[in-house]
Amino acid sequence: MMTKEEFDNKPSPADELTKTEKDDKLSEEVDDKPSPADELTKTEKDDKLSEEVDDNYQFGWSRYSEITNGRFAMIGFLAIILIELLSQQSFLKWAGIL
Repeated sequence: MMTKEEFDNKPSPADELTKTEKDDKLSEEVDDKPSPADELTKTEKDDKLSEEVDDNYQFGWSRYSEITNGRFAMIGFLAIILIELLSQQSFLKWAGIL
């Protein structure tokens, strides 16, 4: 039987492990738990990836309208950059605004 001092001074099992052993043990526990992506079966993943995107025009703020608007904005921005590079002056001065 142990005395109170011996019991208090006895190292715990966690203290006996070195840092690398602790890290290895923790990584094993983490690796055993599947991630949310791994929980889906292959067919469920394929079904989620093959969902059809609705690319039909709809009036108002829709996904299709926003994508189209973004594409036109990119083309316009590129045109302004090209005008400034080729004319060696700012777009506002080239357009006669300034």
